[in-house]
Amino acid sequence: MSSSKYKYLYGPVPSRRLGRSLGIDLVPFKTCTYDCVYCQLGRTTNKTTVRRPYVPIENVLSELKTKLATGKPPDFISLAGSGEPTLHSEIGELIGRIKKMTTVPVAVLTNGSLLFMPDVQAALMQADLVIPSLDVGDETLFRYVNRPHEDISFEKMVNGLIEFTHNFPGEVWLEVLLLSGITGMVDEVRKIAALAEKIGAKRIQINTVYRPAAEDYACAVTAKQLEKLALLFPGEVDIIGTDEADSLPGAAANTADSSEILSLLSRRPCTLSDICSGLGLHPHDAAKRLKKLIDEKQITVVRAEHDVFYKV
Repeated sequence: MSSSKYKYLYGPVPSRRLGRSLGIDLVPFKTCTYDCVYCQLGRTTNKTTVRRPYVPIENVLSELKTKLATGKPPDFISLAGSGEPTLHSEIGELIGRIKKMTTVPVAVLTNGSLLFMPDVQAALMQADLVIPSLDVGDETLFRYVNRPHEDISFEKMVNGLIEFTHNFPGEVWLEVLLLSGITGMVDEVRKIAALAEKIGAKRIQINTVYRPAAEDYACAVTAKQLEKLALLFPGEVDIIGTDEADSLPGAAANTADSSEILSLLSRRPCTLSDICSGLGLHPHDAAKRLKKLIDEKQITVVRAEHDVFYKV
């Protein structure tokens, strides 16, 4: 079975937003401040607000140096991965050292939950692009959809987004993921849009669910409805659309092909975590491949014991 020589890097992953995006994973699988109902990586196993050096940045930088020395450079280096990257206490030092190593721009994909912390704001100031999330318009739905750590209030999170965006010298793109019957309705979107105007991001990017989610009730908003709802937002608005890498050249760049996934699932149903550990795939890569196999009706999804399993 395949395995990667990179422990912390994955990709480059084709992305409409970021081109060829080389990902860096800064926290262990599903270490996050949220436990979002729509998460394609499943339930959060370590919900925390404790910031610490979850992975050694010297090892990350060593892998990055090796990767950048081979082949075509990526369009972006993206700090994202299997959880919330701003939980890594040395993310600021890492960004600074990456900027000294290469001219490739650095993006941080974050849920935005810790941007109210001055040290997190300071840590991200050297990044070129930050893409935080805002999925709801009030505290009640914040608790229902994002299921944040108890130390994070909706007001605190939103104020952090506003303060950071106003002070950040680079670009901020605000991602809004909408759910059918929950947040994907005009009244709820108006609340989110009003907050988005206060935040003042350069772009707003509307998204919905396209892969199996942590909860059955997290369902996609139709493309037609997304188009209508996008009109409620101020400024430049993009609709991310279906799986953003599916139609891009090189989207199938592989570390394990579909036949290996099918071979594994023919032996027993597996969770996303099982597939990643068994085949050496990064969770985001695995999720994309599983989505394709589901669309082709080669595998199906079952839910049991609060987890998502895939089987032939």
